[in-house]
Amino acid sequence: MKINNPIVPGWYADPEARTYEGRHWIFATRSFTEYTMQMNLDAFSSDDLVHWDKHEGIVDMADFPWVWRAVWAPTHIEHRGRYYLVFASNDIQSNEEIGGLEIAVADRPEGPYRGYLGKPLVDKFIHRAQPIDAHLFKDDNGTVYLYYGGWGHCNVARMNEEMTGFVPLTGGDDEVFRSITPEGYVEGPCMIKKDGLYYLMWSMGGWTNGTYRVAYGVSDSPLGPFQNEGTILERQEPIAEGPGHHGYLHLPETDEWLIVYHRRTIGDTEPGNRRLCIDRLQIGNGRIEPVVMTDSWER
Repeated sequence: MKINNPIVPGWYADPEARTYEGRHWIFATRSFTEYTMQMNLDAFSSDDLVHWDKHEGIVDMADFPWVWRAVWAPTHIEHRGRYYLVFASNDIQSNEEIGGLEIAVADRPEGPYRGYLGKPLVDKFIHRAQPIDAHLFKDDNGTVYLYYGGWGHCNVARMNEEMTGFVPLTGGDDEVFRSITPEGYVEGPCMIKKDGLYYLMWSMGGWTNGTYRVAYGVSDSPLGPFQNEGTILERQEPIAEGPGHHGYLHLPETDEWLIVYHRRTIGDTEPGNRRLCIDRLQIGNGRIEPVVMTDSWER
């Protein structure tokens, strides 16, 4: 089958990708330059990565009356038979503003997602990290970690079993949020575990232009440390520029990995004009190879 990029019509960004019961899901930001137009999230699902069904407005925003703009950057996880969605709201600029990272829950991947806490999950700047761009990662033992952060700072925390908050990262102290900011980090963390190694990826540059790109680091612990091992996704003429803020798919019962990301048309100066794409991801032996962006490719 041929996968054509972009994979769906319309402006979308910040994709998170998961596979549940053989069906692939992408949760994405509605990409508008005007943040007050970003008031819900859309999802896409597919059995074959070619034909995608659209699920519009998956969050019941009536459960988040304090949110007035900047609903973006979703992350998603299945835990104990329920589906949890974390997203950013309001693009808060200080601890005095309401918003940050929100959490919602549903019984099906397509939602509807209802408010879970009646308040934000993270609403303060901790270790100077703006509470945006979350990524949920479930380790092999079932432990769920939350990676997040903008403004050049990345934090990790460990979710409790009820997904209502956090527990100390280790048994040795009371540390709940740890700064793991690698060199060059701007935003958009993403974690993959393969063969016992933890690969943290993140976006660098500016999301509004062609400087956006992705780098990675490797550790034998989900808590790092992570050193910058180099850029793996960046402008590639004549295909696209500004690729980043990505998720990934590990195809069941294979060693095939795919990167799901947004990118820009070269020379397009409208910040919101971003499209969803999928390409191959080569990962293993402590390395991630540079991604080759395509207009189309055969599976």
